[in-house]
Formats: sequence, C-alpha cells, structure tokens
Amino acid sequence: MATKTVKELLKDSAVRTEITVKGWIKTRRDSKTFSFAELNDGSTRENLQVIFEAGNGDFTAVLPRLVTGASVAVTGDLREAPAGAKQKMELAAKKVEVYGDCDPEKFPIQKKQTSDEYLRTVAHLRPRTNKYASMLRLRSELSFAVHKYFRDNGFFYVHTPIITGSDCEGAGQMFSATSLDLGDMAALPKNEKGGIDFSKDLFGKRTFLTVSGQLEGETLALALGKIYTFGPTFRAENSNTYRHCAEFWMIEPEMAFYELADDMALAEDFVKSITRHVLEHCPEDLALFAKFVDTGLMETLRNVTENKYEQIAYTEAVKLLEPENGRFEAKVSWGVDLASEHERFLAENYFKKPVILYNKPKNSAAFYMKLNDDGKTVRGMDLLVPRIGELIGGSERENRLAVLEKKMADAKIDPAAYGWYLDLRRFGSVPHSGFGLGFERMMMLVTGISNIRDVTAYPRVPGYAEF
Repeated sequence: MATKTVKELLKDSAVRTEITVKGWIKTRRDSKTFSFAELNDGSTRENLQVIFEAGNGDFTAVLPRLVTGASVAVTGDLREAPAGAKQKMELAAKKVEVYGDCDPEKFPIQKKQTSDEYLRTVAHLRPRTNKYASMLRLRSELSFAVHKYFRDNGFFYVHTPIITGSDCEGAGQMFSATSLDLGDMAALPKNEKGGIDFSKDLFGKRTFLTVSGQLEGETLALALGKIYTFGPTFRAENSNTYRHCAEFWMIEPEMAFYELADDMALAEDFVKSITRHVLEHCPEDLALFAKFVDTGLMETLRNVTENKYEQIAYTEAVKLLEPENGRFEAKVSWGVDLASEHERFLAENYFKKPVILYNKPKNSAAFYMKLNDDGKTVRGMDLLVPRIGELIGGSERENRLAVLEKKMADAKIDPAAYGWYLDLRRFGSVPHSGFGLGFERMMMLVTGISNIRDVTAYPRVPGYAEF
C-alpha cells in the first residue's frame, strides 16, 4: 500500500488502486448518496477531492469527525474525475483513519476570510490557510534559488558568527548576548565605574547578536575570492513599520577584486535570476497571490526580470526629486538620506522600473564604504524596486588602510576592537565589494504581501515575541 503526497498524485494523473493519502480536511459537504471532502497535505496549493460512497464501505460513524482541521489517512482508489470537475483525478475512499479530531466551534482557522492581523495571533496555525502555506512553499523555493545562483556562479557558502563583538553598521542598535543572570542585579559583577563587568561574562567581553556578517565575510572573501552568507540577523531598533523586523534573514555576498560597477551588475543579475526561478517553479502559489493579494503582481515581476535597471548617481537623483518636494513628507536636499517614499517615487513613478542609486554622501554612509576622489561621496549603492523601495544595500569596501583608519576615527569607532579588520588592509589588500539583501523584503516583492510580518513564520517585532 503506497503513500503519496497530494502533489504527486495530481501531477502524475495515473489511475491507481489502494493509495493512501495523509493530510488535513479543508472542507466537507454531503449529498443524499455520498460525501465529498477536500484534503490537503501542504505539498501543493491544490486539494485532492475524496469521495465517500456507500458502495465502498460504511462511513456513517467517521463522517461527522471529518471536519475542517481534522487530520486523516485515507486509503482508496485514484480514478478520473467526472467531466467538468476542477481536477482530473479524485480518490474513492475505502478506509479512513482519523489521526486527530478538530472541534469546528473552537478551531481558530475558519473557511471565511480572516484578517492578517488576527492570523498573526495564531501564527502556529496560520500555515493551514492557503495564503500562508503558499507563502512558506515559495519561501522555501526562493531560498533554494539563492543557493543555486551562487553555486552556479562560483561562490562559496560560508557561515559567519551570530554572536559577535563588533557592530558592523556602527549604529549601536544591537541585542546583548550574555550568560550573566540579569534577573539578579545585585549579583552581577561590577566594574570600577559601577557598570556591569563583562570581563566576567562567558566570552570575557561584551557580545551581541549580529546585525550583519559582512565584516567577517570580507575576511573570507579575501582568501576564497567570492563568498556569500545566508542567515539570521538582528536589529534592536524600535521601529514599528511594515518594512522592519527585529529578526530577519540576510543574504550577503562579498567579492574580492570587484569594484562598484561589478557589484551593481551582480546585484541586478542576482535579483533577476531568483525572481525568474520562482516564476518558473511556483506558478500555482504565485497565482494565488496575484488573485487575492496583489492583482498587479505578475506585471511587477515581469518588470523586475525583463528591464535593464536604471543606474543613477545620488546627486542626479536629488535633482530629479527636489522639484517633487511638494508630494513628500520628508523634503529632499543634497546630503539627506533618501526615505522610502523617495526611493519608491524613483522606481514606481519616474523610471517605472528598478533603479540602482550609487555614489551616496559620505556623511550618511557606513564607515567601510570606499571614499570617492571628490571627498564628499562614497562608492555605495542601493537597489530600489517598485512597491518596496530599497531591496539591496551595498558598496565597494574601503581597501586603503590610512583612509579607513581616518573614517573610523571620524565615526568614533575604536580601532583596537577592529584590528583584525584593519589587518585585511595591511596584508595584501585588494579592491573588493559586496551587498546585503533582506530576504523578507525579497519575499514581499515576489508575493505582493505588503507587511514584513506576513512573509515569515514567526515575526519578531517590537512588543511581540510570541511562540
């Protein structure tokens, strides 16, 4: 007796006998002579229709238990469905085993449409809905596309620390990682200033959850050539917006001998490639999002994959934006870090396609971005896409020791804590570049989902860390 997934059976479309399918009941309806149930096991968006006919057995006792949410194993014969049915195949049940009952009066996931806000409160059950099951399947396929792209292009997958002593962004918005018992303040070791003595902590110093694997990734790229990381990162930023989470996944390639133009070309090719991959491999799940979430989704994805991305220097972008200041909440002038509304205007309204903004002002850039000869801008770049704004942030890294040391001093960064990073410029320094892509924002792009809380299984946002 073979066990098959719903996806396998619907794809195969071959008549079979004594097939067992396991899953959850989505709906059931009764007629005078038989009953229909829709069965789903998570392998596909589509349900398998199961027919309970009196001629195949006595289902009188079990049918009342076959309600939405109940888990079952059904054994029967797979046959062609009648003409006009939504699917080619259906399962004529002969035997049913109920693994787990479900009280329809208490089950939080009902057939009627339920708000995203409510579903976040039952995040452990929302994958049972069509929307979130599709989201998770697509997230899995997109993850595979990321790894495939880099493998096909000669990159090495590396793992950088999650617990770190360095702040890559220099913003200080980091979660502390400690083994000290913060619940007993009186017992905490104190230093001479009365603060916590982290030399007594597990690592002998203060440590944090990483905000980025970039700095460590640079050390590996300057040995292996081309590397990438793909892992969780954390920001202790009290930002309650649709675009920010405290915990999210980042993809960060770093490439030796790449200059800014190479970095921008790679970013464009990467986004196009992984978007094409989900278009090819996830048509059913994308169709759900295009129908129920964002009716313009497929047009957006074609825009991302088929157009040459516009490249524009920050200074030129400001000249385009300043005449439009009347429409913006935050006014644009040279030196201002562009906000999401400015980024989206460029991608959605002005160029109507993805845009790569480069040569950013040094005063709003991270210390590691390479200084241009003008002394005012750095070789940083942001990839902007319609509906999302910034999808990728990257730069050519500063590879000149003296310049990097001055930039760190200007940013009040203690060079003693970054001696290892400065060593990269002391011993065989080369031009090198990289970027970071927030995986959840990429998910927002390919699904049309507008809130970052709904493209991950268990969002971590200010005031909320359930499950």
